[in-house]
Amino acid sequence: MAVSINLPPSPDLVKITRALISVSDKTGLVEFGKFLASSGVEILSTGGTRKALVDAGIPAIEVAEVTGFPEILDGRVKTLHPKVHGGLLAVRGLQDHKAALESHDLPEIDLLVVNLYPFESTVAGGADAATCIENIDIGGPAMIRAAAKNHGYVTVSTHPEQLAEIRAEMEENEGSTSLKLRRRLAGEAYSRTAAYDSRIANWFAAEREEVLPATLPVSGTEGQTLRYGENPHQQAAFYQMPDARGYVRPGVATAEQLQGKELSYNNLNDTDAAFELAAEFEQPAVAIIKHANPCGVATASTLLEAWKQALRCDPVSAFGGVIAVNRPLDASTAEEIGKLFVEVIIAPQVSEDAKSVLSSKKNLRLLQTGTMPDPAAPGLAFKNLSGGLLVQTRDNGRIVVEDLKVVTKRAPTEQEMRDLLFAFRVGKHVKSNAIVYVKNGATVGVGAGQMSRVDSARIAARKAADAAEASGQSEALTKGSVVASDAFFPFADGLMAAVEAGATAVIQPGGSIRDDEVIAAADEAGLAMVFTGMRHFRH
Repeated sequence: MAVSINLPPSPDLVKITRALISVSDKTGLVEFGKFLASSGVEILSTGGTRKALVDAGIPAIEVAEVTGFPEILDGRVKTLHPKVHGGLLAVRGLQDHKAALESHDLPEIDLLVVNLYPFESTVAGGADAATCIENIDIGGPAMIRAAAKNHGYVTVSTHPEQLAEIRAEMEENEGSTSLKLRRRLAGEAYSRTAAYDSRIANWFAAEREEVLPATLPVSGTEGQTLRYGENPHQQAAFYQMPDARGYVRPGVATAEQLQGKELSYNNLNDTDAAFELAAEFEQPAVAIIKHANPCGVATASTLLEAWKQALRCDPVSAFGGVIAVNRPLDASTAEEIGKLFVEVIIAPQVSEDAKSVLSSKKNLRLLQTGTMPDPAAPGLAFKNLSGGLLVQTRDNGRIVVEDLKVVTKRAPTEQEMRDLLFAFRVGKHVKSNAIVYVKNGATVGVGAGQMSRVDSARIAARKAADAAEASGQSEALTKGSVVASDAFFPFADGLMAAVEAGATAVIQPGGSIRDDEVIAAADEAGLAMVFTGMRHFRH
């Protein structure tokens, strides 16, 4: 049964006469404490916070003096007391609440400044379980929730950056804060305690090795408010989401933007897709992405050569695309990329010469991440549905030569085998149904997102023919290539479309009830075909 109480209207302005301050992060503490003291505000405090205030010449009363009860259990119990929570929770406009305060000698607390024990940074620093548990704050969240609930009368701060705004209002309003500010800070306070508890719950799940716990708290910190979403009528923001150990995967979330205008929602989405694809390869690699799909990927002995090979696959689609590299971006590669209009370039590092080369491209967004993500690392992937959230482990599956099963009479040559593995890695990052043609370590045709696998194979071949024509070649780039399919061929027709395009070897998961029919068709065409036993749907 819901609790009901007839609350009087909250006043707009509430004067701050008494504050309780207990902070782990002491940024701005002394300056704000001096302001409060000069404004005639009585300060209650605890432990290290009070010491920092007193050492700076700011009068502060120990909470234990008010409660009449000392800190116990190594500081685990110090603010969990009626004289604290009564002062935070009392509704000043209710006579029985006022009477209770007077009867029990409970001091009204108008301002609470609390930031929590550093659980997140303790975990991220690799501390042992006992240390992590000791850094779970109990009294702090309890006080924050109490003050936020009673925001009609109490101002609550949970972040050091909020102190300047509280001070500005007090200076403007003769020591008072507005209801608008108190209400907003209350909402931010509950967001903070929710995120804090979420990180703790997820840490416990990780300690139990539960990848998908029965309840999955999700929290993120807004890193950037975007101009709009996929379309101008949609609102959007980008949130950072560390994992249970406090690790943020390298990429767009960690990147430093070196130049260019603000990244859009679509820029961020495409840049993430490009960087994750470039990270798949050990050799110098370039990935060109358009609308979250690869339109050119290549590896080579140098980034410059990889760029040229990747661009050759589909130079039309590459216009206005996003470029990712898995090596420090050098000046010669930057100069060649700069000849084409591109939206974003992302690299683990960017040389000073490369920065200079690209500096004239004022609208080009240039990002530097510092390092590459590990394609084999675990993690979670999310997809929003109406009324729910689909969650799965990220697709970190990788195939090596030893995993492959040759199912045709002819086995792949060494070069075909290298290209098959390359094609299958690229295919993991192409929207299903996905078909990828590869020759000599570079894509030569990509078919993505079609309802029919046959259509994907034919579209990829047609684009390869267009690319050949654009470069003055008489023969389609797919002649003598290998082909990868992200899932099995349900019929032989998709395979035959690849044969018509000129493919000589095939890599696919296998597992269709018509595998024998597809294998027979491959043998008849003289193809080499290998099964991976792993598919890479990407919807």
